[in-house]
Amino acid sequence: MEKLKNYINGQWVESHSEHYENVLNPASQEVLAQVPYGNAKDVSDAAEAAEKGFQEWRSTPVSKRVQYLFKLKTLLENNLDDIAKTITLESGKTFLEAKAEMVRAIENVENACGMPAMMQGEFSEDIAKGIDEYMIRQPLGVCACIAPFNFPGMITFWFLPYALACGNSYIIKPSEKVPLTMTKIVGIMEQLDLPKGVLNLVQGARETVDAILEHPAIKGISFVGSSGVAKYVYSKGAANGKRVQAQGGAKNPVIVLPDADIEMTSQIVIDSVYGCAGQRCLAASTIITVGEHKDITESLVESAKARKTGFGLESDVQMGPVITAESKNRVQTLIDKGLSEGGRLLVDGRNATVEGFENGNFINPTIIEDIPLDGELAATEIFGPVLSLVHIHTIDEAIRFINSGKYGNMACVFTSSGSNARKFRHEAEAGNIGINIGVAAPVAQFPFSGWKESFYGDLHGQGKHAVEFFTQTKVVIERWLKEWNRKF
Repeated sequence: MEKLKNYINGQWVESHSEHYENVLNPASQEVLAQVPYGNAKDVSDAAEAAEKGFQEWRSTPVSKRVQYLFKLKTLLENNLDDIAKTITLESGKTFLEAKAEMVRAIENVENACGMPAMMQGEFSEDIAKGIDEYMIRQPLGVCACIAPFNFPGMITFWFLPYALACGNSYIIKPSEKVPLTMTKIVGIMEQLDLPKGVLNLVQGARETVDAILEHPAIKGISFVGSSGVAKYVYSKGAANGKRVQAQGGAKNPVIVLPDADIEMTSQIVIDSVYGCAGQRCLAASTIITVGEHKDITESLVESAKARKTGFGLESDVQMGPVITAESKNRVQTLIDKGLSEGGRLLVDGRNATVEGFENGNFINPTIIEDIPLDGELAATEIFGPVLSLVHIHTIDEAIRFINSGKYGNMACVFTSSGSNARKFRHEAEAGNIGINIGVAAPVAQFPFSGWKESFYGDLHGQGKHAVEFFTQTKVVIERWLKEWNRKF
């Protein structure tokens, strides 16, 4: 059985920890590898290497730094199927979902290749007689990413290519549930021949995270995960003087107005709810119909029942398992909670089994109707293939319900009315807004936004926000005495 290693200072090295856990295929419980639960010594070694690597890397011209990213783009494209297969094996999502995830990752590499322009400063001549002033951007130093399980390949790339292009050195801490994907990607990145210490990977869990939050050499931290942990990472990291961006959880509502196209809406909504088995921070979870709802309800039920669950490498499978047996139990307990609160079960996905994969963590698509708006299920992030269907009389009531929630990651509306779409866009309190869109995932040029308890920090991942996060500004006010004497 393979025991995974850390990647530090250009070499694969054993963890200092003796605590290893199994990495399981969620569709079968097959042991894929063993991952070390690293300790502070592992993080210290990585931070020390990254600090040394930063000194050379920061002095490398940005035009040369992005050449490594051009090469990385090609390497990722050439290894796309192999990486996607690894994602499917350890996370459970379908092969097509895994490939789509890596396409998004590659988009961020492409975008970061424009860093020579994105990192430009500002200049003003003669702010006073003979005095010029300008602002330049310089890298922070050693930065780190604490990644979640649900997108083993993509989410690290919301940050990594921008950090490197801006001149920072980097430490990756993948989720202990899905460490194989990033281990494979870092192995592929060895072909870039980056200076030693610029790229590092440390395996681990809670102890590793705390060491990252505490190590004085680490200046910036990017995190994606649940809101409770996001708040912890942000608070502890900031208390230790670090710049932190922490993406949290979500409860993404979708309003369906009476003038929406039923066929289009139901298919898009179903893909949003059940894609990646509902384990994504932009999965639609609460569908709010306004006015007449019989047709959309029937269409959603029919589509949910038709969706095939199974092992993600089988070509006709549309949805895989949830990540762990504990996750399956939690989701099914929340379904029971919704029923105890008065909800009605339209499609029951509990206790699902798949032939040949009887030990898998499978839950079939589930729909619960008429949960109470002030109940626990209406406020809880389920993170599983469960659609809560509620009916509200007006768009104003629906927006008020959305804005009363503690999360603000995504909100969507389906309508043929431009005025209602504009009203929703203006009033809905969420960082990512979809209009006739089921998954409002920003492309690489735009920040992956989030409001309220869905985000802690000021600058998000991707795009210009990433450039702002991974650089610090320096203002220079300059006078040359000979010029001054000549003028005066």
